Amino acid sequence: MATKNREKILIIMIFIFSPIFLSNLHTALPLKWDQLEIISADSLKKHINFLGDDSLEGRATGTPGEMRAARYLAQYFKMLNLEAPGSNNSYFQPIPMHGSTPLSESQFQLHLADSIYQFELKRDYLLYKTGSQTFIPQPVPLVFVGYGIIAPEFDYNDYQTLDVTGKIVVFLSGEPSSQDPNYFNGDKLTIYAYPESKQRIAISRGAVGSILIPTPRDEAGRNWRSWVDTFEFENVTLAYAVTGNLSLVMNPNAAKRLFQGAKFDLSQIFKLDHTHQIQSFCLPNAVSFKGAFVSRDFFALNIIGLLKGKLHPPNDKYLLISAHYDHLGIGRPVHGDSIYNGVFDNAVGVAAVLEIARAFSSLPLKPQNSIIFLLTTGEERGLLGSSYYVDNPIIPLYKTIANVNIDGLAMFDNFNDVVALGAEYSSLCNHLNEVTSALNLKITPLPVQFSSFESFSRSDQIRFASAGIPSILIAEGLNYQNQSSREGLSWIINWMETIYHSPFDDLNQEMNLNAARQHTQVLFAFCYWLGMTSDYPRWNPGAPFINQRLRSIAEKR
Repeated sequence: MATKNREKILIIMIFIFSPIFLSNLHTALPLKWDQLEIISADSLKKHINFLGDDSLEGRATGTPGEMRAARYLAQYFKMLNLEAPGSNNSYFQPIPMHGSTPLSESQFQLHLADSIYQFELKRDYLLYKTGSQTFIPQPVPLVFVGYGIIAPEFDYNDYQTLDVTGKIVVFLSGEPSSQDPNYFNGDKLTIYAYPESKQRIAISRGAVGSILIPTPRDEAGRNWRSWVDTFEFENVTLAYAVTGNLSLVMNPNAAKRLFQGAKFDLSQIFKLDHTHQIQSFCLPNAVSFKGAFVSRDFFALNIIGLLKGKLHPPNDKYLLISAHYDHLGIGRPVHGDSIYNGVFDNAVGVAAVLEIARAFSSLPLKPQNSIIFLLTTGEERGLLGSSYYVDNPIIPLYKTIANVNIDGLAMFDNFNDVVALGAEYSSLCNHLNEVTSALNLKITPLPVQFSSFESFSRSDQIRFASAGIPSILIAEGLNYQNQSSREGLSWIINWMETIYHSPFDDLNQEMNLNAARQHTQVLFAFCYWLGMTSDYPRWNPGAPFINQRLRSIAEKR
């Protein structure tokens, strides 16, 4: 144990007194090793235990449980003497939202030549969007449009030969399979595979609605029950969001009826999918939809605390550290448990932000740049809190030098490497490399098992990046200190399949708080580096977010 402690102190001392580190900090008083040691596993545990407790009922957006969490977080920011830049000099940023839940009385009907068939909610279909905007009282013709994709860079257009104005389009999940990295990125998914992309394309072509059908190829290992579980919870949107249209996903067993009397039936289309011969064509049938919903309008809260740095206006700059504190709430019981606590997703990330805020508050000297600590709501409902923040920033976006988003922590084992999601887009990778090198850690690519997923787009960091702010999410790698990479990968896959977004992501699961502490220390060291730097992160040439950065600078927004 003594040897391990000496090694740990040595690593930290290397970090503190590295010449590169000192030159970049532009300060005579670098961060001391005992200020990294301030990160406490006990403090992390305290916050996790509160946020993950059943009494908060899963912290669903706009519920009493989430409000109790919000008050706890605001009170902690107050205890740290952070400035309160929110509404009425509080730590709260109120967000107007609308919630809607479809009822079984909803009528989704298929109009055939000589009969009408009534589909059943949850058994046959699920609604992406809910509310009055989905109302289609008269039968509307159907058109099958393959994958529902228009991708000029791949010379691909499922709509090329069809006019879908005023019609409802039907498309398959996924995208054309490929082994060529220059054609739909080979075995990695592109943005075109996402249902939201397909829905936007359909609207842009004049369609009044869309129906997605999961394919066996795209849905290997997933059954209809998992779809139902995903759509179990209330649909929540920002109150000022653009009105949507009818958008649903159908159980393939029920979707077969849509192709009755058509050029191909659904089983033939699945075969064409395997042989790359998908084609678009009109269907001889029509559908109508009259929804019944329970709706509500309410305010949810982002929590914001501010630590002012040494730089003063007009040269003041800000680092944004974020994590979402909402989760799914109460849902379908599994083995008698209906509370979806969201401990790894994301009570642990919020605990890390609180600990990093405490560490910054304890520093004898302020960092050069100011720090915004932002705890968002509505992430699980479509990144709503972060979307609202970038629409209504408390600090101009062009003054925000970077976003470090925290969604989850290492909870399996201590680690020797990290994965930096989004680092390839900006010079944040260079900054992180300096810190990890000093900490004797390596930066490794996302494991190939997860490389087909657009991981950078799956949490709040994508909203900040899309607003022009260089953003990053730092996860642990698979090079563990006490377990093999294979054991770690097996643990992660098992967790994703059996615990993620289930009632079992609770306080009863296995948690390695030493690993969580190490992860938080790395994040604090990186955030301290960014808090002291005058070499502000910038987008790399060709990054898709450069124009938004230039726009925010030009508009002083």
